[in-house]
Amino acid sequence: MVSHHRTEQTDTLLPVVKEVSAGGLVVDAIDGVAHAAVIARRNRAGRLEWCLPKGHVEVGETPPEAAVREILEETGIRGQVIRHLGSIDYWFVGEDHRVHKMVHHYLLSAQDGSLTSDNDPDSEAEEAAWVPLTELKDLLAYPNERRMVQIARRLLDGAP
Repeated sequence: MVSHHRTEQTDTLLPVVKEVSAGGLVVDAIDGVAHAAVIARRNRAGRLEWCLPKGHVEVGETPPEAAVREILEETGIRGQVIRHLGSIDYWFVGEDHRVHKMVHHYLLSAQDGSLTSDNDPDSEAEEAAWVPLTELKDLLAYPNERRMVQIARRLLDGAP
């Protein structure tokens, strides 16, 4: 969907594009410790950042279906959705438009697969790794994703 947003600096209209993505935490117990599959990708400045796997919701696809597909593509792990963790929305500016992005995050249990970033069709994920949930707060690049991990940890620990 395209709308318009007036920029404050130039008082001109920039088109606004809405995007919807989905992904989240796919977890598995490794040696009795809960781990999540995460990926490393380059940010706009070229730095490698660790983040949760996620991507665009395709036409005809629900956000939970997109989360399962994107996590499989980016990590090689097929997950099953346990529950919705939360949604994050933010804005960014491209060359000639603004983007309003909504990202739906889910908690998933690992069902099968082998950890790899080799099958990412966009080749954005450069690396995939299993990381203990307790270590994600120090690894993930984005505060909102760290908040999703906190929610997941409370749920997995049985807190309401």
